[in-house]
Amino acid sequence: MWYLVIAKDHPGTLAQRLASRADHLARLNDLNNQGRLKIAGPLPAIDASEPGDAGFTGSALIVEFESIEDVRAWVSADPYFTAGVYANADIFPFKPVLP
Repeated sequence: MWYLVIAKDHPGTLAQRLASRADHLARLNDLNNQGRLKIAGPLPAIDASEPGDAGFTGSALIVEFESIEDVRAWVSADPYFTAGVYANADIFPFKPVLP
């Protein structure tokens, strides 16, 4: 099943986000190589694709896992959580319809 993950950053954690980005992307690339990543990206804090010092408010992902518990376990081990970037993550079952 597919799941939508909305992870929210703690305020003021841009430095931690940048420092852990390579490890975070490595996990996403691994999931992508398994064919289980639909889309992933950060949520800029301002209306700009490169927000600079304004940073990000979180991340959005659509992923495929066997169960919501599996998604929770995978998300909780993300380097952004262990580095103190993510404050929390909401996970929702997702049914793709279009395109």
